[in-house]
Amino acid sequence: MAFEEPLKQLRERSERALAMGGPEKLAKRKAEGHLNARERIDYLADKDSFFESGRFAAGIRPEVRAKTPADGKVAGFARVNGREVALVSNDFTVLGASSSVINMKKIRHTKETANKRGLPLILLGESSGARMPDRMGSAGRSIIAQDPIEYQRLREVPWVSALLGPCYGSSTWYSAMSDFVVMRKGAIMAIASPNVTSIAINKKIEAEDLGGWKLLTGISGLVDMAVDTDEQALDAVKTFLSYLPSHRNEAPPVHPVLAGSDEPCKGMLEIVPESRNQVYDVRKVIKAVADIDSAFEVKERFGKSLCTMLARIDGRSVGFIANNPLFKGGALDADACQKVISFMVLCDSYNIPLVYLVDVPGFLIGVEGELRGMPGKVINWMNAMTQVTVPKITVIMRKSYGQAYINMAGNKNADEVAVWPTADLGFMDPAVSVNILYGVKKEDDPERFAELIKEVQRDTSAWGLAELYDAQNVIDPRDTRAFLKRTLEVHRLRMNNGVGQHKLANWPTSY
Repeated sequence: MAFEEPLKQLRERSERALAMGGPEKLAKRKAEGHLNARERIDYLADKDSFFESGRFAAGIRPEVRAKTPADGKVAGFARVNGREVALVSNDFTVLGASSSVINMKKIRHTKETANKRGLPLILLGESSGARMPDRMGSAGRSIIAQDPIEYQRLREVPWVSALLGPCYGSSTWYSAMSDFVVMRKGAIMAIASPNVTSIAINKKIEAEDLGGWKLLTGISGLVDMAVDTDEQALDAVKTFLSYLPSHRNEAPPVHPVLAGSDEPCKGMLEIVPESRNQVYDVRKVIKAVADIDSAFEVKERFGKSLCTMLARIDGRSVGFIANNPLFKGGALDADACQKVISFMVLCDSYNIPLVYLVDVPGFLIGVEGELRGMPGKVINWMNAMTQVTVPKITVIMRKSYGQAYINMAGNKNADEVAVWPTADLGFMDPAVSVNILYGVKKEDDPERFAELIKEVQRDTSAWGLAELYDAQNVIDPRDTRAFLKRTLEVHRLRMNNGVGQHKLANWPTSY
């Protein structure tokens, strides 16, 4: 047969690449309940849609060339729910998926293709960091940092990262640059491994304490979601992308609306208590106004006094920013500021309208906040919000006090403002106002205190704001979904086919 020998070599080399790090290492992963790099792609991608790039790549150094199939990173293109994507899946069975001269070229090509051709980029992380022999000495220095824009993020296309094992080096850097990061519990993300870190600081440190899921989702906020299995992480990747366009120059996809989606909002009076001092979970409010089964929370464990959630209204993607009185009474702290800015950047970069649900007593004051630079964070928030070019719709449900009234898109910071009849637009809690302004406490002079409470509450109702036309509507809480459906339709970005100006596209990914 013609070409028999070349085709035989092709088959053999392909088999070696597909065998990855060998049967023993693959069996060990399977016993641990984790997918390997190619199984992750098979689970994520539509059947038979993966188009590999660089299957026959190998390490550049002669001593490792024969034992680095695909050079430890499986890269290429696939379809996910019918949509073309670019992806890289790190193969930990090959030298710990360490970053090398060759496999970084694969990442660069995949990333550049995604940005040029409008494809979401998916990074399935698990790596031991840099391949030291490639990086050592003057020669090692000369081959790194050859791409001056390697770490540039202009948010042309969505980047999604899944942390599925030990993640050091490039897996860490690309996760810190991504729009959404999901982590399997038990995975670790840090600058360097626990062993290296322990030696550097001369103190034993455990992996979970260095970069475990509780730290990353609840303290640093670098990870948006933690799940139990590889499959759940990959499902989260699919779900997140379903809200976003493939690139910034198109509107998000429109999905079918499940029957009965108008019904839950009719029970709003049972969700939100009439008393402004009684707590509730604002996530129930969002789920009541959004299409059924469309709510997807981002950074649930971080900055919990503020909820950021992707959802759909009438089949179209919406980003909810909502105070949650269930945590710290809804008061905004440093973490909440960081959280809301990153969410506004996400939504504005990918043409997703914002809905603010407001019940905020103000910013959390105190020494801790000042030590963390709260004044700067408050103004960063305002700076980012003034550059948002997607529609912003505000619904003031109960409290909206002080500077937080402005930050939560009050007045001209929104395209449309509605208030519930229960809205309270004072500068601060009335009891606190009376104490500060008049020096009167309830326990000292109940009668005088009651009189002064009425005085400071004058003109702070929903009707006062509506009379000034700083709120365009006063609505029944049970009509909130109907109001949002109609208002979002009115304010759709028709002049630009649903595409905003992306003024926040190069906002820092972490700060």
